[in-house]
Amino acid sequence: MRTAARHEPTSPRRMLRALPVLAAGALLAICLPSASAAGASGPSYVALGDSYTSGPLIPHQTGNPAGCLRSTHNYPSLVAAALGALSFTDASCAGATTVDMAAQQPVLGGANPPELDALSTSTNLVTLGVGGNDIGFASIITTCSGLSYSRPSGSPCENLYTAGGTDQLAEMISATGPKVAAVLAAIHQRAPQARVLLVGYPDILPNDGQGCWPVVPIARGDVPYLRGVELKLNAMLAAEAVANNANYVDTYGDSVGHDFCQPTGVKWVEGLVPTSPAAPVHPNALGEQAMAQRVLAAAAG
Repeated sequence: MRTAARHEPTSPRRMLRALPVLAAGALLAICLPSASAAGASGPSYVALGDSYTSGPLIPHQTGNPAGCLRSTHNYPSLVAAALGALSFTDASCAGATTVDMAAQQPVLGGANPPELDALSTSTNLVTLGVGGNDIGFASIITTCSGLSYSRPSGSPCENLYTAGGTDQLAEMISATGPKVAAVLAAIHQRAPQARVLLVGYPDILPNDGQGCWPVVPIARGDVPYLRGVELKLNAMLAAEAVANNANYVDTYGDSVGHDFCQPTGVKWVEGLVPTSPAAPVHPNALGEQAMAQRVLAAAAG
C-alpha cells in the first residue's frame, strides 16, 4: 500500500492551538461501513485536493511534507478504510489550487509533488476537492472578517467585491471553471479506468439568516452575499463534473444546520476561533465524517 498525505491552510488557517477532541473513533464505528462490509476487493484509490480534503489540524496529522496538513481522519482516509482500498494515496495538500494539481507546491517542510503524479493506469477511484483557493478563500475570510468591525450590521465586504458594478468573486468562480475542467481531463488521461468524484464544499455559513457576529465576525449584511458565493462555487463544480465525465458529490445539503455558528458538537465547520481541533473555517472531525458519508454514497451509486 502506498500512502501519502497533504493538507492546506495559509494565513488564518495556520494559527491554531490544539484543543480537546471528540471521540471520533467511536463515531466512525457507528457512522461508516466496515471494510469487510464493502467486500474483500477494494479500489485503488487516490485522493486529490486542498485543505477541505486534507483535514488540517484534525488528529492525527500525518505524511510528508508536514505543511500539507493531512489528517488520518480526513474523508479520504475514512473512505479508503470503509471501502477496504487495495491501495490508497492521499495526495491532498493544504493551500492547493488547480495549478498545484500539475505543479510542485511549496509548503512548510518541503514541497508537495504535483498531485496528479499520484495517479496511474491502475487507479480506479479518484476524488478531487479543489476550487476554493483559486477564488482566494483565505483572503476572502481575512478581508471580510476585518471589514465587519467597521459596519457589523452592513455589507462592507459585498460592497468591496462588487464595487463598480462587477462581482469580482463571481468572475473568479467563472474563471476557475475551465481550470477545474482541465484537471478533470488530466485525471482521465492518467487514470483512464478511474471513476472520478468531484467533491463540493459543505455549508460554511448559516443557510439562512445573518450569521452570528461577533462570535464569527462576518457582517450581518455580508452573510447572504458570501453564502451566495459558496453556492455559485458549488454550482460551477457540479456543472464541470457533468461536462467532464465525473460525478459531483454534494456535501452542502446534509451540512445545512451544521455551519460555523452552531455549538460544539453540532457544527461541522469551525469558526475563526475553533472549539474543536481543526483549522479556522474548515471542517472538523465531524465534518470530515459527514463528507466521507457523501463520498461513499456516490462511490456506491
